[in-house]
Amino acid sequence: MALPETLLLLLLIAIGAGFLGSLAGLGGGVIIVPILIVLFHVPFVLAVGASAISVLATSTTAGSAYVHDHLTDLRIGMFLEIATVPGALIGASLTIYLSKAGLDPYLLVALGGILLLTIPGSLLGHHDEIPQGVVPDARSRRLRLGGAYLDRRLRREVPYMAARTDPALGVMFGAGLVAGMFGIGSGVLKVLALDGALKLPMKVSTATSNFMIGVTAAAGAGVLLAAGYMNPVIAAPVALGTMAGAYVGSRILPGLSNRLVRYLFLILMGALAIELILRGLGLQ
Repeated sequence: MALPETLLLLLLIAIGAGFLGSLAGLGGGVIIVPILIVLFHVPFVLAVGASAISVLATSTTAGSAYVHDHLTDLRIGMFLEIATVPGALIGASLTIYLSKAGLDPYLLVALGGILLLTIPGSLLGHHDEIPQGVVPDARSRRLRLGGAYLDRRLRREVPYMAARTDPALGVMFGAGLVAGMFGIGSGVLKVLALDGALKLPMKVSTATSNFMIGVTAAAGAGVLLAAGYMNPVIAAPVALGTMAGAYVGSRILPGLSNRLVRYLFLILMGALAIELILRGLGLQ
């Protein structure tokens, strides 16, 4: 396939990845990484670098739209970034080392396994449209980690407060580590920490995750750029496509139910996890 056709195909795939990523808080990178490796035969670490750029594009586009719609909680997002950024710096450095050691297939299997392990906890969690019985901890009250948003579907303002901040910080460090290693923004773990540990409404969790993944991706991308693992020919169409897809997704999310967003999130997570494991094992 000629270069123009290849770049056009990559652009179209990135549009779909950006749409799904913004809708579920994933960042699109979890789709971009296996696509680049399997369909375009891009080396793992270069795929991670391009994916980090796609995460930045998704976060910039969808994140700004959610801020405008008052769904993103900037205070909670910036508080949790104190854990994700150090994790991303360590994770990106670790991926460079492991890739040079020829362990790329194991990295794909590890990523798929991480996604699968997050599903049971979310299925066992609450399924209320709005979280019930939330008791904020001392740090949450002191830092005023809460707010309210106007739910278009429920047609009323929904107040919320963050609950367990200690477990959330631990999950967020792991999310940063995964983001840096795989260039995916780790929206999967971020949404679960925001939704499961902090017990925020799913729309707030998804919107805040879209904001956070950009900050985390920037940290990991800086390490990869300094090491020379950033190809602009690959990264440019990926960034443009994910920005377009993320904008469409950000316009759809506010009108959806929290329950629907959660189920969509889990279906995407499971399908992508299985796909990654099969490809890492050479079975697809």
